[in-house]
Parts: sequence; structure tokens; C-alpha cells
Amino acid sequence: MGKITGFMELDRIEEKYEPAKERIRHYREFVAKLSDAEAHQQAARCMDCGTPFCNYGCPIHNIIPDFNDQVYKGNWERAAEVLHGTNNFPEITGRICPAPCEAACTLNIDAKPVGIRSIERVIADVAWDRGWVRAYRPVQKTGKRVAIVGSGPAGLAAAQQLVRAGHDIVVFEKNERAGGLLRYGIPDFKLDKSLIDRRIEQMQEEGVIFKTGVQIGKLARRAEILNLSTQVLEPEQLLQEFDAVLLAVGSECPRDLPVPGRELSGVHFAMELLTQQNLDNYRAQTGPIQLQGTHVIVIGGGDTGSDCVGTSNRHGAKSVTQFEVLPQPPVEENRPLTWPYWPLKLRTSSSHAEGCVREFAIATKAFLGDNGKLQGLRTIRTEWKDGQCREMPGTEQEFPADVVLLAMGFVHPLPDLLDAFGVRKDGRGNAAATTEAQGGYATSVAKVFAAGDVRRGQSLVVWAIREGRQAAHAIDKFLLGSSTLPW
Repeated sequence: MGKITGFMELDRIEEKYEPAKERIRHYREFVAKLSDAEAHQQAARCMDCGTPFCNYGCPIHNIIPDFNDQVYKGNWERAAEVLHGTNNFPEITGRICPAPCEAACTLNIDAKPVGIRSIERVIADVAWDRGWVRAYRPVQKTGKRVAIVGSGPAGLAAAQQLVRAGHDIVVFEKNERAGGLLRYGIPDFKLDKSLIDRRIEQMQEEGVIFKTGVQIGKLARRAEILNLSTQVLEPEQLLQEFDAVLLAVGSECPRDLPVPGRELSGVHFAMELLTQQNLDNYRAQTGPIQLQGTHVIVIGGGDTGSDCVGTSNRHGAKSVTQFEVLPQPPVEENRPLTWPYWPLKLRTSSSHAEGCVREFAIATKAFLGDNGKLQGLRTIRTEWKDGQCREMPGTEQEFPADVVLLAMGFVHPLPDLLDAFGVRKDGRGNAAATTEAQGGYATSVAKVFAAGDVRRGQSLVVWAIREGRQAAHAIDKFLLGSSTLPW
């Protein structure tokens, strides 16, 4: 370990934010990374536990005590090697991962955990700045071809692992640029898209071919806001031309709210706004959803809802209110009960701090409006007993609203692609595939695999990276009989 008594002597160092009044004027990243000296001090708090719970709390099992120790010793290049050994995109997870590793940190039992995510970001940024992140081309090619459908974190992780194993990789993306949810769903102020661009360039140097603006199978549902290409390839063509196909298209079907008035103008799914804004920033244009001077209500209390809050404030909304059907969680978790697992507690994001009223234990009963235009909501308060949500009579209330953003999660992938391939679905509508090392990630269709949200349902970026890496191992083993890629 680094400093033997560091965890007792040193406090956690938080990343600094640009003041809220200034950052809501733009869409750039506003979180300042730790300095090298601050990262060194933060790494000194790591106890190098005999059982490193942080490793197991991290879905991709980053070797956290090891890279902390290297940072403490000033061995930045070695720290970057350790980090990249388990994580293909640490500059991304170091910015947007909710850090379950920190919840599992032993210090978190009765103190503030090590700032693992902030250290991870510094390591990744230093590695890029000093030219240590390079393209790795395989010494020997296998002659096998793999098609990857979808260029989100699962597809990108699998593509990089497989191309380094010597396979020829083609990634198909229906949108005009690669990146999936990283590019089109996460706001620029949380993740600068140049970080994705340079990773794509690295992967292209390694041999990955990206074909954008290409749909696989005809979609019954079209996201018109994305201006999708009309170029269509049928699944049969991929199955004929490639030795294996990986489906990594994510979970794109949003949960709807079918209450009276749903058809009113002004009710949108969250991704309609978030995708539009990312495209507006890229194309320097203005999309149809404009929130300046409006009363905005965001329904859904998760990260997507928080992103809608931050975007609404940057539009200049007159007021922003966020609804959550669950009761308000405690400010502090019950650590003896929850550690080392992800705790239930009140989480206030940087977007909330920019201006937002949060309403808990509330359900929407109807959208109200006139002449087809939204004017407000009718709500009722809820209570939870025995695991069930119950409405409380006499608590009806009306809220003014010009725009409502539905951010209640995603129920399953769009079924068109799975149906086109004939892939069997599980009870939730996801692609049915196990994660066992023997035959893992294989679907019911020969040589077709599935990984990421399309298989497990909506989840974290780190889970998508893990599944992409494990699917790469499974595909490599399927093609060659064995695999040296990590599982």
C-alpha cells in the first residue's frame, strides 16, 4: 500500500465544479479533474485491503488497489497499464460511472471512501496527454470476420477486444456517428464527445471498420430525430458474410405513461430532448423542442431524469420540477446494513444543484391541456406498504406544465431487430442469452451473440463494457476453440 496511515490522516478530495450560474450557460464539461498532487494524496488513502471489496463492487473488476499504489508512487504509466488491463474506456467511466466501487470501499464503512473514480479519470487523461494510449495491431490474423451491430459501450468494447485477437471486425451503426448512447444520450456537459472520437480513431488504427448510417433489418419504429439512413442490410446477409454476429444495440424502448392526455403536444420521451440537444451541439442548429421560459416537469428520478434537468436549465426553463413515485430516501445510507453493496440514499446531482424542485412519492394521473396543447398535470401522492405502491385519497393536486419529459427508464430493446434475426427473447423482451463461460452470450440462433443492455436490460456503462469484453471472449472461443482474451 501507499502511505500506511494515509486513510487516517488524509481527507477525501472532491473534484471541483464550475459555479452553477456559469455552467448552465454552456454545454461543455464543467468538472475539473484532480491535479496530479491531489490524485497522489487521494491514492494515499487506499488501504490495499486483503480482500479488496472495491474490485468486486466494480462490474469490470478494475484492479483498484494496484493502480492506486502506482499513482501514490508516481508511476503513472504503470498505473495506466493496470487500468487499461480491465477497462477499455477509463476516460469515459472516470466521468460518468456512478462508482459502485466507492460504495464497496472498506473506508465507506465509517468514513468517506477513496475517490476511485476521480483517480481513474486522472490516470486516463494523463495517459492520453502523454501519448501512452496507442493502437495495438495483432501480430497474426485469424481470417475470421465478426459483425457487431451497435456501437455503444458493449459493442465498442467487444470490437476492440476481438480486433486485438486478430479477427476482422465490422461495426454497424444506424446513426450517422458511432458511440451509441454515449454519443446520443449522455449530455455533452457530462461527457465531451471528442473523447469518443479519439477512441474511435484508435480502434480504426487497430483495424476496426465502422459503417454508420446502416440499419440491420427494417425498423417498424424510426427515431426520426436521428435522421436515420435508408440503407438497410438484412440479417441473412450478415450471417452469410460473417463468421459470427454480436448484437449490442442497447435497450431503446422507453417506458411510457398511458394516462389521459398522453397525446397532448408537449409530452416527450427524455431521449427526444437529450438526443436532439447533442445533435444541436454537433450540428450548430436548433431542434424542435425548446424550453426557454417554460415550466418543465421531469417524470423519473434516475440519471436520465437528472440529465433532463440539467438540459432544461441550460435551455432557460422558467421552472424545473422532477417527480419520483418512490418516497424520498434517507440522506445517509444505513452502512452496517448495506455495505459493500450499492446503498439506498438521497443522491443530489450537479444538475439538481443548478435549480430543481424535487417531488417524491407522487404519481401522475392525467395530463391536462386545451386545444391539444399541454398545460399541466393532475397528480396524487403515494405511499409504499409491503412493497406495494398505494395512492393516498384526498391528496390530488395540479401542477402547471408546458413540457413534460418522461424519464422512467427503458423496458426492453426495440423488438424489430431481434425478430428479424429470429432470436428468442426472455420474459422481459430482451435477447435470451446466458453469461456462463461455456457458450456464454450465445443466442438461440447459430453464431449470433448478444451483450449489453440488449441482453441484460438497461444498466450502467460499466456493465455494458464488462458484457462486451466477456462476449468477445465467448466469440473468440467459438471461432478458434479457445481464447486468451480475459473473461
